[in-house]
Formats: sequence, C-alpha cells, structure tokens
Amino acid sequence: MVVPYENHIEAGIIENLNVYPIKNLAQCVNFLNGEEKIEPVELDIEKIFKNTRSYSMDFSEVRGQYHIKRALEVAISGGHNIIMIGPPGAGKTMLARRLPTIMPDITLEEAIQTTKIHSVVGFVTPNSPLVASRPFRSPHHTTSDVALVGGGQYPHPGEISLAHNGVLFLDELPEFNRDVLEALRQPLEDGMINISRASGSLSYPARFTLVCAMNPCPCGTEWQLKSSCRCTPYQIQKYRSKISGPLLDRIDIQIEVPPINYQELSSDIPAESSAQIRERVNKARAIQRERFSSEGKKNENIMCNAQMGHRQTRKFCTLGKEEMELLKMAMFHLSLSARAYDKILKVSRTIADLAGVEQINKEHLSEAIQYRTLDRDFFLP
Repeated sequence: MVVPYENHIEAGIIENLNVYPIKNLAQCVNFLNGEEKIEPVELDIEKIFKNTRSYSMDFSEVRGQYHIKRALEVAISGGHNIIMIGPPGAGKTMLARRLPTIMPDITLEEAIQTTKIHSVVGFVTPNSPLVASRPFRSPHHTTSDVALVGGGQYPHPGEISLAHNGVLFLDELPEFNRDVLEALRQPLEDGMINISRASGSLSYPARFTLVCAMNPCPCGTEWQLKSSCRCTPYQIQKYRSKISGPLLDRIDIQIEVPPINYQELSSDIPAESSAQIRERVNKARAIQRERFSSEGKKNENIMCNAQMGHRQTRKFCTLGKEEMELLKMAMFHLSLSARAYDKILKVSRTIADLAGVEQINKEHLSEAIQYRTLDRDFFLP
C-alpha cells in the first residue's frame, strides 16, 4: 500500500502489509517505475502499547471509599454502566478521573477500531499513530446533542463514538439537557449511533461504558448530617426527574457516595494501587473473552458481560434454587423492571468472574442487588 507520508505510521500498524510512504505524486511515479527506492514502514507495536500505559494518577491516592472503589472495579471488569450519587467533595469526580488506570488492556483489534474513529476527527497525530489505551471522554454538561452523538452539516463522530471501547464520563448528570441524555438510550442499547441527513445516513460504533456522577439535590447537601439543605421538595423532585426511568434502567450499577470522614482521611492504612486492581480486571476480562469466543462467530461482537443478549444471559447466568428465591424477593420489594432483572444477572456474573468461580452464588447475587437499591431509595417519590 502506498500512502501519504503523514499517515504512514498509522497505516503501518496493520500486520502482513507493506506500507510505503510518499511525499508527492512525482515520488510515487518514480517508486512505481522502480526509479526510486522506498523502504516499507516498520513499527514496534509492543513498544507503542507500553509507552501509553503510564499514568500520573493512581487509586492508591484515594483515602477510604472502599465500597465505591469496589463498585467501579466491578463496573470496569464487566463493562457495566454506573452512576455515583453523593454530595460535593465526596470524591465522585476524583474516582472517575482515575478509571483509566484500572481499565483492562486494550486488544490490537479494539485499538484499530478506536484509532479509525479518532482519525476521522483528526485526533491521530504522527506522535500518537495508535490509540493504544482505552479512551476516557468527559464532555462538559453544556455539550450539545450534536457534539455528544455526532452529526453536523458534514456528519462526524461525537463524544459517544470517541469513547468507543472506553469510558464516557458525564459529571453533574442532571445539568445536561434532557434531549441530550435521551439521545444516549439507543447507543447504550445497540452499541451504534445512526445519523441521518438529506445526503444519506451514517452509522458510527458507540460501545462504551457510561459512568455518571450527580448530587442528591440541587445544592448537593441533602444527605449530609447537620446539613443546611434549603431545597424544597419540588426543587428536589424536578432535579431528579431529569434522569428518566428508561435511561436509569440502562445503568447497571447505582451507588451512593457518602462524605468521607476524618478517620478515613487521616488513616495510614495503604490503599490498593491501580496496578493491583487492574490485574484483577484483566483476569476477569480474560475469562469473559474465553467464554464468548467458545461459541464461535455467534458471539464475535461480545467482549464483556454487559454486552450479553437475552440468550447469552440465560445461558451463562444460571442460578440455583436459593439464588432464585433471593432474586424473586428483591424484585418484589424493590419493584424492579424486567431490564433491571437482566442487569442484576449480568453484574452477578461479573462478580463471580472476579472471584474466579463459574457458578453464581448468593454472595455474588446479594452484592449485585445492593447496587440497585437506589431505584427505590433515591429516585422513586
């Protein structure tokens, strides 16, 4: 393949293909006529991957919030969408910013998929020809629906496609325009975004893990002890109602983030490093890849538990008699939807994978149910 010199490193990533960089058409003619010799591109893919896996932040810097770290570990291990709800200063954004440090290692196939999208919008440079780490996108809450889902006069990928194979973090979730949030429903379900214009239609991949953060009320202090929250019930209800039920149903894990106390802040107990957490995440993802590859081409697009369809959920998330009774009781008392039922099974499967066991037991199921309690305690009037 003969390519422009500016793109030769990007094209050279493809295996079993000789890529020849040219600077102008005259050089191309000379090369094809055998009058000028051009060496094919040679790249060290392993070196490119290694150079991108260094981070300035680490989970070991976060004091306390152990159950939140655990919920994030489960979410990243299975590709599950998660929402964190808590007052300002509880550490929601700080924890989310450290998610890239525990994301599973990206495969070459995923890296090429992601690089294609970033190349379309001009984010790929000669110094970074391959997106060798999972993307982390964090658009501001003033972002328009076009910027988020893609489009424009000349349709281009939006933030949800730029987050493909990675994480889309929406901080201050209720501050986003409701139309913007509702536009997330289709890509969260299908892993694709379809953009229709008069000139034609385009489809961009958008298979990402959604991570959200929000306050419990407009001022953010409602859940704090001795708080001075002055929000009226109407203001609180209006604030929370910006998150629709259908969107909430597509979020697998809902977790409360309480304020951190003095004992945790001043504790000398060392916290787990990102490398330790990432090691468990990689092991869980390896189990999932092996599970879904065992069925051949039928599951070639499924990379993690969150992407399982109804058939795979029934096959890989079987429960014993005691576990079925526990789930039945939870469905009744929490008034959970059918979609929430599937979410609990998928999260349970991920928790079992982290434990390295094949059968989902009551311990795994109980933890998964715990991550749905905000359906009742927070969002319902």
